[in-house]
Amino acid sequence: MGNMITEKTFSQKSVQDLLKSDETFDVMIMEHFVNDALVGIAHRFKIPVVLIGCMRASSINNYIFANPAPSSYVPNILATFTSHMNFWERLENFYYNVLNDVMRETVFLSKQREIFKKYIHTDLELDDVLYNVSMMLTTSHVSINDAVPHVPSMIEIGGFHVNPPKKLPQDLQTFLDKSSEGVILFSMGSNLKSKDLKPHARDALLRSFAKIKQKVLWKFEEELPNAPGNVKVMKWVPQQDVLAHPNVKAFISHGGLLSTIETVYFGVPIIGIPVFADQKTNVANAAQNGYAVSVPLAELSEEKLSWALDEIINNPKYRENVKRRSEIMHDRPLKPIDAAIYWIEHVIRHQGAPHFRNAGLDLMWYQRHLVDVFAFLGFVMVVGCVVFFVVLKKITSLCFTKQPTVTKKKKNK
Repeated sequence: MGNMITEKTFSQKSVQDLLKSDETFDVMIMEHFVNDALVGIAHRFKIPVVLIGCMRASSINNYIFANPAPSSYVPNILATFTSHMNFWERLENFYYNVLNDVMRETVFLSKQREIFKKYIHTDLELDDVLYNVSMMLTTSHVSINDAVPHVPSMIEIGGFHVNPPKKLPQDLQTFLDKSSEGVILFSMGSNLKSKDLKPHARDALLRSFAKIKQKVLWKFEEELPNAPGNVKVMKWVPQQDVLAHPNVKAFISHGGLLSTIETVYFGVPIIGIPVFADQKTNVANAAQNGYAVSVPLAELSEEKLSWALDEIINNPKYRENVKRRSEIMHDRPLKPIDAAIYWIEHVIRHQGAPHFRNAGLDLMWYQRHLVDVFAFLGFVMVVGCVVFFVVLKKITSLCFTKQPTVTKKKKNK
């Protein structure tokens, strides 16, 4: 998918016209997600690149900056567990990371290198440009993600997209204001639409909602027949503005990164229904940090959702924990958007900020992970053991081998 999108982007007439133009720029800001060859546009204009990471620091982007991510405590983006792994989870995590590395080199980057050479006319290779990218601004923050290593060229700006609450439409404002028992916001994001839920899942949701005294605001893209009286359906919901309302008691969400950031920003606990990609890790982190309960889509039932609603609404620990996390998110020297602006300008001021580039980028993978060092030490140990046993065998042979006795015959007188 990433290779196809990259190819289509380069083949667009507007992009081709841009590459042939005499335009001048200070910096290229690019969202990064399996589209590495596009950094060639910055090379064409001889400008630095700042990437926007749509996920936390992970196997999706760490390789560009040689950012360390030990499999022992940094979960793969596809994992369903957090940093606190048992042996089998570490083994699974190691497998995912190796698989990612192999697939990236053999399937993804090999094609990206071809696309780069096809559209960017230079003697350089993609690796020469890619591994000199100036910086990445990641859409993450330690208030919602695990505390993991970041090299100086990877800056967290999670929450930069959150805006001050705006005035709600009057009918929605009235609905929220008059819901004295509270409101449950339900939205599955833009990738998985609520209208695409299977009938049994939809029915389980409706039956669960009918049991509670709270109102439910459901982002549903079609008409919803047989909805209980406490359910209000809207085809589009101003999610941030609704989460900011004090009567919102919980957010039923797919656990996407931006939605998770928003709910923590406004201090609303989550019922997570993760579906794919990083959603499972996001919900697992939220549950570990005590402000979410997880109900995987494959396990969705009336009983499980009813339990989750009762737990999240009536157990005060979830709201207390998310409020603490919200305080951490807000307690920063700069607003996330201001931090993003500062670091982009820093890159411009310092001609690409090469001082952030770490020496790990100049090493082969086996050097970076000390495979050659461990191999050498293993070789030395094996040779040492062989020499030891050969010498021991020789000494043993000398000590225990029976020496021949020599008897002298007496001469007859």
